[in-house]
Amino acid sequence: MSIYQEIAHRVMDRLLSVRGDGDLHDHLTLDTWEWPQGVALYAMMKVYLAGKEPALKRQIAAWYDRRLALGLPSRNINTTAPMLGLAFLYEITREKKYRGVIAEWAEWIMNGLPRTEEGGFQHVTSDDFNAQQIWDDTLFMTVLFLYRAGEALGRQDWQEEAKYQFLLHIKYLHSQKDHLWYHGYCFRGGHHFAGAYWCRGNSWFTAGGADFLEWLEEGSVKTLIRNTFVSQCEALKACQDPQSGLWHTLLDDPESYLETSGSAAIAYGLLKGVRLGILPRAEYGPCARRAADGVLKQVAENGEVQGVSYGTPMGRDRDFYRHVPIQPTAYGQGLTFLMLTELLHEAEEGSEEGQERQKLSNS
Repeated sequence: MSIYQEIAHRVMDRLLSVRGDGDLHDHLTLDTWEWPQGVALYAMMKVYLAGKEPALKRQIAAWYDRRLALGLPSRNINTTAPMLGLAFLYEITREKKYRGVIAEWAEWIMNGLPRTEEGGFQHVTSDDFNAQQIWDDTLFMTVLFLYRAGEALGRQDWQEEAKYQFLLHIKYLHSQKDHLWYHGYCFRGGHHFAGAYWCRGNSWFTAGGADFLEWLEEGSVKTLIRNTFVSQCEALKACQDPQSGLWHTLLDDPESYLETSGSAAIAYGLLKGVRLGILPRAEYGPCARRAADGVLKQVAENGEVQGVSYGTPMGRDRDFYRHVPIQPTAYGQGLTFLMLTELLHEAEEGSEEGQERQKLSNS
């Protein structure tokens, strides 16, 4: 077992060992259906796809079967997050019991989810309606699922809508000046709230954008998203903390605390961008490696990922982000899983067998 596999097992074992009471605000346990759990389950599915361990697939399937038997919560942006892992599980198993759930939820996104001006997915959560607001979180929590659901069920209209949502969020959230992402935009008043370049908010695009680019066919949409991804990565490289390799919770404020979950997701996106040939290896490989090393130093002996900021609603001023409390969460564990899947890819490609496979894939 490699060091990365060992760390991945520790991180996962810690997550699986924590019990909760089903409260949606219990962000570390898997004992509920909300966005922290959705991020973790998607990451677990990616770990499975990287290693094909049958026991892990059984664990993932058992979680979904148990939650489906209990009944699903009301639909919103955040409760959609666990559907992404389910879409992948369906693609692997083709179990009919999953197909209906995926189809119903995707149809709700298309026809039931409130929209902003210009047809944006309004960031409705379990706590707030957030009228006429789009957030960068939505891309990871809902749009990725809609695209994969379209892939699994043969619905090109769902995939086209997912592409549009990426383009719309780029239009309003990606800064043309600094090339970083604002947390949100409100069509009522036309403003970016605190104007904050929030670390984890940016990472939802770095990680989710890397995955989306891997799935998309070549064309103008992919070109625009790729260009946006590259410009964001260039800006992220410039504000990486030189000592730790991590990023500050406010990317442009070195006095704000260093944050692990966003840094892990950024590292994932950078590593994957290099692997896919989107980012130059010589320029971004060292940056991604420093980030990964910094995140791994935040993994405690018991597998708990430290330095993770708690769930973060929209801040009305920059000081709000500086004071979000730090505590272990399921998404902190999950985003570290994601990063580890890319480190495992990197380690495999560095082996003789991996290099041979790489030659064959390039021939």
